Amino acid sequence: MGEKVAAGGTGLTDRQQYRRKLHECLTGLRRLLNEKRFDRPKNLMGLEIELNLAGPDGMPRMMNSQVLERIASRDFQTELAQCNLEVNILPHRLSGRVLDQLAEELRTGLAYADRKAAEVAARIVMIGILPTLAAEDLVASNLSEIDRYVLLNDQMRAARGEDFQIDLEGVERLVSSSASIAPEAACTSVQLHLQVTPNRFPAVWNAAQAIAAVQIAVGANSPFVFGRELWRESRPPVFQQATDVRPPELRAQGVRPRTWFGERWIDAPYDLFEENLRFFPPLLPIHADEEPLAVLDDGGIPSLAELVLHNGTVYRWNRPVYGVADGVPHLRVENRVLPAGPTVTDVIANTAFYYGLVRTLAEEPRPVWTRMPFAAAAENFDTACRRGIDAVLKWPRGRSGGLGEVAAVRLVRQELLPMAAAGLDAWGVEPVDRDHYLGVIEARCRRRVNGASWQAAAYHHALGRGLDRGAALAAMTQRYSELMHSGEPVHAWPVEWTAAPVAGVRGQG
Repeated sequence: MGEKVAAGGTGLTDRQQYRRKLHECLTGLRRLLNEKRFDRPKNLMGLEIELNLAGPDGMPRMMNSQVLERIASRDFQTELAQCNLEVNILPHRLSGRVLDQLAEELRTGLAYADRKAAEVAARIVMIGILPTLAAEDLVASNLSEIDRYVLLNDQMRAARGEDFQIDLEGVERLVSSSASIAPEAACTSVQLHLQVTPNRFPAVWNAAQAIAAVQIAVGANSPFVFGRELWRESRPPVFQQATDVRPPELRAQGVRPRTWFGERWIDAPYDLFEENLRFFPPLLPIHADEEPLAVLDDGGIPSLAELVLHNGTVYRWNRPVYGVADGVPHLRVENRVLPAGPTVTDVIANTAFYYGLVRTLAEEPRPVWTRMPFAAAAENFDTACRRGIDAVLKWPRGRSGGLGEVAAVRLVRQELLPMAAAGLDAWGVEPVDRDHYLGVIEARCRRRVNGASWQAAAYHHALGRGLDRGAALAAMTQRYSELMHSGEPVHAWPVEWTAAPVAGVRGQG
């Protein structure tokens, strides 16, 4: 989202030219794949985390430009709303003590950013959705002052033709409308990148789709939206509805939403890029000077700028990414499933679980996606978002049996954690890192505690001590922030604490 583009009007000619360039990019991608021009395996991974800004009172602070000015580091960038930042960790090779290295870099970077934020009475909070955000916080005037966000908002509003609607029922029900895409900014995530060769891409993407529900079950951290307790991981449905440019008539016709789980397993990376063009009209028809096919004819490597830009406006939970580094093209699977937080240790534990598990599943002789309908994976994802750590998922029985139902925590402890450990061994990750971080996942499952369950329990504890809804959410958010910065993983956090009334907190109606 942070890429800068020039804001301005777009007309019919712009859209026709952009569509032509998109199809030329797609043709260029096919040529690159057929000619086997892509980078060889380097076992490279990357990590991005979206962050929130909150004040000492736990309430959101709309001041990312002031905080970024003080941080003064290219590792930190703007995100959609003024209460958001993003931190990017440079690519690492998946081997050795990489997990501890990532943890140390994150701790150092976040601690520095938090000190700088404190200069303007703010704190860095890693959380899927900041519980104290209200609908009136996420309006167009609070979008970050970046041309691309302004243009994207204008184009999505025009495509929809009416207000965006959020209607979600969980423990409670939320019905909210917005004249802009700003509510999308409530949803802050962790994005895990894995560079893969074209031949390995389908297996890695299919494996990532198959385990998306398990990632959500163990990592859920977004139970509150605009003061309401909803699903255990409310971020995916809120994101989908906040970016849904389809009016009701198009939804009734079966037109696909731009935030999309998908509908089938794939056989080639080209499938996903082609679907993105076939199903989704361009939102940002801005074309580059490069003519991709001419560049290929001259023996060069095109940036495929239009395809990359369009791809960034289709929000798959596992997104295909094309890039060029040092003049060589490469492909990545970008896993966008996980919410941010709660702690650095938790983030790296989720990271270890994902990279280890996807490696093993992608290399199985009879892969899980050959034994499970895609519709079951999509249903599992929905179930995990609703139920979190208590989800019961559909999973293949043995090597040849049909689908059976199994508690997510049991599936993880008995079957998937050993696979993740084997996958980390295959990457060459040191056993001490492997055991430490996968041990965090095991403890979460054993105690049935993740970020979402802790937030809900702590909120109800605060209510039980006599706080009203708004004060309880603020007190819980303050406590979450304290414990997040202490670094102890969430399964070890105490639920009970002395929750004093919080002055100046707005009510949550």
